[in-house]
Amino acid sequence: MAAEYATFGLAPAMRAGGVLAGGDFQVHRDFVDFIVDGRPLLFRLSDLDAVSPLASDIPPAIFTQQVRALLLEAEAPLPGGRYVIYGCPECADLACGAVTAVIRRDGDDVVWQDFAWQTGDRADLELNGYHGIGPFRFSGAEYRAALAALLDGADTAGPRSRILLIGARAAVLARLAAALRTIGIGADITRDAAHVPAEELRAYAAVAFGRAVPEAERTAVRAAFERAGLDVAYVDGLAPIVPLLVAQIEHALDRVPVERRRLTRLSVADGAARIEVTSPCRVRLTAYRLDRLYRTHTRELFDGLLGPGEHRIPLDPRATRGESYLVARASTSVLATPVPG
Repeated sequence: MAAEYATFGLAPAMRAGGVLAGGDFQVHRDFVDFIVDGRPLLFRLSDLDAVSPLASDIPPAIFTQQVRALLLEAEAPLPGGRYVIYGCPECADLACGAVTAVIRRDGDDVVWQDFAWQTGDRADLELNGYHGIGPFRFSGAEYRAALAALLDGADTAGPRSRILLIGARAAVLARLAAALRTIGIGADITRDAAHVPAEELRAYAAVAFGRAVPEAERTAVRAAFERAGLDVAYVDGLAPIVPLLVAQIEHALDRVPVERRRLTRLSVADGAARIEVTSPCRVRLTAYRLDRLYRTHTRELFDGLLGPGEHRIPLDPRATRGESYLVARASTSVLATPVPG
């Protein structure tokens, strides 16, 4: 392929949901991202919290309509031949802001150009244009094959995102299930999955165990999924803290290869958290602590933009004494770890 061309592909992506400090919720969204020259296009847009129009939770007819629009089989939805590339993950309303671009044919090729941040019918390229991004020229055959695969069912935007919760503390499980459902993840509670029919087990993407679940019980659950021929993620709950467990489950649901994630490592050593990121993004670091009466204490330790590489963030000893845990969150990924005692 000539040097002037960019490669085009599609890959599963996730907007990480979660229970945030203060009780706010962030909705979980699975979507298909655009991979340009081997890298998610979203990562070129710095700290943008957004999803593509190819999201798993939109009705099939609308999903098909979005794909056909990108294939240029319908008129552009916005003036000037502009298409929404990324939109608000909460409501998809243009008024919240969206990244748009002109998509056009040039012979057999397809060109994406004039990227801009847009909140109304018209884009102001001078004021809100992404001047360092694009234009991208794609081979028409490669471009159409990638998108047509979505219509043919060779690739889909809809992963399983239902969780099976197993634990000894009914109240914690109920609160966890309610939190997961609020952010868009289905959740069911059980104590025995050994005799559940295989067709029912297929609904689950992950199984979360409370830390009081005996090893024999865990083994029986794993065996039931193995007999059904299912490959699911298993989460060993760190503590009965709902936001922490939600973060662990979000991490388990992340199907994105490590090399395409923004957050790749979280560890604690020498009184500091070490966070590794692959592209500029906003990172929030939260500490959760259980006191001697098993009450949860939450503390926001950091909220800021980090560049690519490893970063050292000193920890407040008062926020991490005793039994405590850290959660690092970016828009597309989340990590959790215990703080060594």
